[in-house]
Amino acid sequence: MAEITLLDGSIGQEAVRRGGDAPTPLWSTKVMMTRPGLLAGVHADYARAGATIATANSYALHRDRLAPEGLEDRLEELIALALREAREGARGQRVAGALGPLGASYRPDLVPPPDRAAPLYAEIAGMMAGAADLLIAETVPSVAAAEGVLLGARATALPVWLAMTVEDDDGTRLRSGEPLADLRPVVARHAPEAVLINCSRPEAVEAALTILAGWGRPFGAYANGFTHIPDEFLSDRPTVAMLTARRDLDPAAYARFAMGWVAQGATIVGGCCEVGPAHIGALAEALRAAGHRIV
Repeated sequence: MAEITLLDGSIGQEAVRRGGDAPTPLWSTKVMMTRPGLLAGVHADYARAGATIATANSYALHRDRLAPEGLEDRLEELIALALREAREGARGQRVAGALGPLGASYRPDLVPPPDRAAPLYAEIAGMMAGAADLLIAETVPSVAAAEGVLLGARATALPVWLAMTVEDDDGTRLRSGEPLADLRPVVARHAPEAVLINCSRPEAVEAALTILAGWGRPFGAYANGFTHIPDEFLSDRPTVAMLTARRDLDPAAYARFAMGWVAQGATIVGGCCEVGPAHIGALAEALRAAGHRIV
């Protein structure tokens, strides 16, 4: 049997749900500011469920996201806060600094060229270097976006995991429409420690992992629980209120999907948006029942 790294699930979304705030364009960031300690509790619940990675709530911490709210000058403070709450709740887990997409999620049209994106990511990675154990570049929608974030992550010596998002109905294509296979030269050139699929429908993951399995690197997935990403979400400063959670993806159902990925050779699995501690707990139980060791 295999050694499996078990990621956590939704972080900012889970915190907003517990805090009771209405979603805003900076919903996950404002929770950290208005509900101190809430995120540490979220991380602790994932640790109790069996997760071995605590992903910091830094996904949306970019200057271009903070500037419209007048918070750009608090970037370093907020990154430190996200990492501190992850460490406090982690209970010995490794802490991952999340590097979210520039511009907005699922918007490859907003991605700056790699030479402009790299210094923006390098600044953030440098702020994380003293407190994170690794970096996860999340929800990467295009080849150019992958190039930019991997170039920027070189600013530190931290391990980097690259997580791509694929089309809801075609796991062989990135959200940009480019073939997922087109990323292989970028991965070969920058050599991230792992390649993953994230924030995509679970049904799309199998086809994507079939491609990643041939790249000679550890691979895995953490899917979301949305019905789909509607066109209205692909707008300026959207909120999660525009997205609909599935009703058919309970913890047992999600665990079945993830165990299928493990059967494909995935050694890193977990959850993304709308996947909570109960889902991760069910997946941990399924992994142990199958004889796998969670590391």
